Amino acid sequence: MGRHSRTLRAVVEPEPDDGHDDLAAALYQEFGRPLLAFVLTLTAGDRLWAEDVVQETLIRAWRNADKLDREPEMLRAWLYTVARRIVIDGWRSRQARPQEVEEAAPDSVGVPDESDRTLAAMVVYEALGNLSPEQREAVLQTYIRDRTVNEVAATLGIPPGTVKSRIYHAVRALRRALRDRG
Repeated sequence: MGRHSRTLRAVVEPEPDDGHDDLAAALYQEFGRPLLAFVLTLTAGDRLWAEDVVQETLIRAWRNADKLDREPEMLRAWLYTVARRIVIDGWRSRQARPQEVEEAAPDSVGVPDESDRTLAAMVVYEALGNLSPEQREAVLQTYIRDRTVNEVAATLGIPPGTVKSRIYHAVRALRRALRDRG
């Protein structure tokens, strides 16, 4: 006689002094592992939720012990059906209510603060002030007014190579000035 038949004998033919607790234990021993594997597929691998579903399924079996068909295949079908319905109800309730998030501590709530942005703009403005007028104009035309090198060259009446050279040296000077200011 195999493991399954001994366990199922306790379920199918309970002794007179056996109570519902023995039924729940026997059901768990016989069907717990395969039921968990089945429920894991339904819960997309969420093990904690799957374990809760198996536990709830066995509780419902315990509550309905006097109504259960004790034939092993019928018990298995009943357990799997109940577990599937519990998971479906869980999915529905998760979709019906908003996503739960942990409440942030009041002292850690982010408040939009423009001071960093303002400080950065002041540092850049000061660094631009240290450039030569020609370099500053080349940077303003290309980066602020979003013009191409050829457009800036035409506007300033200088060759494109000169514009490129002024931008190159201006950007290096700006990097150095910003790095020095931290």
